[in-house]
Amino acid sequence: MLVFCVNDAAVMKAWSTASGCDGSMITMVSDSGSKLTQALGLVLDHPGPVSVLGGPRCKRFSMLIDDGIIKTINIAATEDDPAGDDRPDISLVGKMLMDL
Repeated sequence: MLVFCVNDAAVMKAWSTASGCDGSMITMVSDSGSKLTQALGLVLDHPGPVSVLGGPRCKRFSMLIDDGIIKTINIAATEDDPAGDDRPDISLVGKMLMDL
C-alpha cells in the first residue's frame, strides 16, 4: 500500500516513523512537486483550504490499482466541501475493502 502526500521526503519519513508504518506494508512517498497530483487531476486549490494549508495540496482520495490499471478512485471532496472533511469515509479503508 502506498500513501503519498504533497510534502517533501523528510516530512513523509517523519510521518511514517511517527505513525508506526516503518517496516510495514505501508510505504509513504513524497509528491513534493505535485506531479502525480496534477496528473491525476486531484489538486486541491480551493481558496478556503489553501488559506489554511498555505498552498495547493492533494484532494483526499483512495485508489485501487490492479496490474497498473486504476479500477476505482474515491474522492472525498465535494463542491461544498473541497477538503473532503465532511465525508472522509469515501476514501478510507472500509470503502477500499468494498472496492476489492
